[in-house]
Amino acid sequence: MKCIAAVIICLLLSVTGSAAAAQCVSRTAPALDFTLHCLGTDTPAAANATASASGPTLLIVGGIQGDEPGGFNAASLVASHYTITRGSVWVVPDLNFPSIIKRSRGIHGDMNRKFARLPRRDPEFDTVARIKSIILDPRVDAVLNLHDGSGFYRPQWEDAQRNPNRWGQSVIIDQSDIKAQRFSNLELLARNAVDHVNSELLDTAHRYYLKNTHTSMGDREMEKTLTYFAILHGKPAFGIEASKQFPTHIRAYYHLQILESFMRQMGIQFRRHFPLTKGGVYAAIERDVAMRLYDGRITLPLDDIRRAVNYVPMRKDRPVTFSPLRPLVTLLPQSGSFDVYYGNRRLTAIRPQYFDFDDTLHSVTLDIDGRTVAASPGDIVSVNKVFAVRPLAGYRVNVIGMTRDGVDDEAGLAVRREDFMPGFSLDTGESLYRVEVYRLRQGRDDAFAGMLIMNFGGPQSRQQLAMEAPDAMNAAGTEKKADQAGR
Repeated sequence: MKCIAAVIICLLLSVTGSAAAAQCVSRTAPALDFTLHCLGTDTPAAANATASASGPTLLIVGGIQGDEPGGFNAASLVASHYTITRGSVWVVPDLNFPSIIKRSRGIHGDMNRKFARLPRRDPEFDTVARIKSIILDPRVDAVLNLHDGSGFYRPQWEDAQRNPNRWGQSVIIDQSDIKAQRFSNLELLARNAVDHVNSELLDTAHRYYLKNTHTSMGDREMEKTLTYFAILHGKPAFGIEASKQFPTHIRAYYHLQILESFMRQMGIQFRRHFPLTKGGVYAAIERDVAMRLYDGRITLPLDDIRRAVNYVPMRKDRPVTFSPLRPLVTLLPQSGSFDVYYGNRRLTAIRPQYFDFDDTLHSVTLDIDGRTVAASPGDIVSVNKVFAVRPLAGYRVNVIGMTRDGVDDEAGLAVRREDFMPGFSLDTGESLYRVEVYRLRQGRDDAFAGMLIMNFGGPQSRQQLAMEAPDAMNAAGTEKKADQAGR
């Protein structure tokens, strides 16, 4: 099975400078299928490479249960912020995307209990069958399933939150070893990962432990899980749990520490494009989140976007297509609008205005702070004080949020930040403003040709928070009180 059997979405990093190859596929809303990201030497371009030639392959799965954002955000960061230089890492960050959107363990029941047997009538039958086929791909050498678990696992009873019935802060194996060509000593690999993460604790109370469920000895619940399915088919597999007592970025921090330990033990070499600290993880999750619409004619930065964006140009004649620039970003149609989600967080509502589209515009020339800049539709253009769009024959320019009496075409006008009316920025920091270009058509309504985002470089509230208060978490990242739920 090729890595592109599931949809592969954009892996683009405009800021971090990742060397990962860009794989962009436009998606049509609604889009809630899971995505597979292949990093490293064993990619779709090298589909026939043998394991010995390309190095080992690790499969990372996040989001099998939709109420565990530490796991699916950590998996997403591997897909978007890591470069694999030896070996391969395949990442499914959003296996149960519909449940992620709903913040539900499982809207059709617990998907992690559907790997032993499942009737074809089950709504998740196809999803489970496809992830099984990825697990069974002969190039996959080991599997990590990422979870957020209740409380703190402890081998002996300490209190109600720290006892053998809890799952958080544990590395889980179904048995001590497995008959496999490589990585057969499950207990040794898991203990090494535990030792590593315990050397990087943010607090000594966060200590990790190894948990062996001895599944084959009659644990009927664990027999139904993804990891045990892998074990039964000769694939080393591990469950990784971070405690639900922590905010999302702290959970993701611990997941990444353990993931990196497994990669090193497997001989997978990598570069990470952010510091592995609690503040670094928080910033990596929150920054540079964006999506493109209609083959890049429109780019929407999502880091600090307003709760609703009005009059976004959309095509009259076909469904909306989009390319997320990060995993976990999707677009869902509602009555008269589209909701943008990033994982389990609804970021904004896009309220469309429908136009014919014109695809002939390829470049726009601007005068910005005394210099000449060429831009393309969909670009985000930095401005310090003032800009002007040079007139375009056959087109008109609309600077959204600025009005000049009697002016239909705002090309050639000097525009400053103070010229915009309040509330017309894309972002709450009032730094990002839209410039739209329309093709003039005699006797018909003008056709939308492209959008530029002018960035005046003001404060971004989430980015500031990431640097100033990395322990803070917005309400969307706060979990309900954990119960006994775990793996």
